[in-house]
Amino acid sequence: MDVLLVDGYNIIGDWTELKSLREVDLDQARQLLIEKMAEYQAYRGYRVIIVFDAYEVKGPESKDNQYNIEIIYTKEKETADQCIERLVKEFINVKTKVYVATSDYTEQRTIFQQGAYRKSARELAIEVDQIKKEISNDLRTFEKRKQGRSLPIKQEILDQFEKMRRGRV
Repeated sequence: MDVLLVDGYNIIGDWTELKSLREVDLDQARQLLIEKMAEYQAYRGYRVIIVFDAYEVKGPESKDNQYNIEIIYTKEKETADQCIERLVKEFINVKTKVYVATSDYTEQRTIFQQGAYRKSARELAIEVDQIKKEISNDLRTFEKRKQGRSLPIKQEILDQFEKMRRGRV
């Protein structure tokens, strides 16, 4: 299974919608990112882990799970980049492709040297938008198929079926 590690605050700071929301309510910006990544995960089938930097917050690393998305808040004195690098080493193997979503150029180089693939915040945003369009198209196609399934049956035959169903025949 492929893994996507997301540098949460880096993405929030890059995507226009999340950046403007962050100015008003950081929790809402985080929540919206989690929801977008849940949709991404459901459609792409990747294991998605979002890492939020808690460098200045005292305490141990904490983990959460929402919508089947793993969320990590780093431990005291650990940056999101350090946590992501640790996770890349943990996950990377012959069967698993590891992608890291960040626009931090230094981090991109570091994870690339470890054998992971990078997705810039912009690339991830484009992919998320594309998934949204594909989901809309899939829903439209499903609705068309659903509508096209009913067979044209004369009313008198439908009445006969209804009588049979109710045991009146």
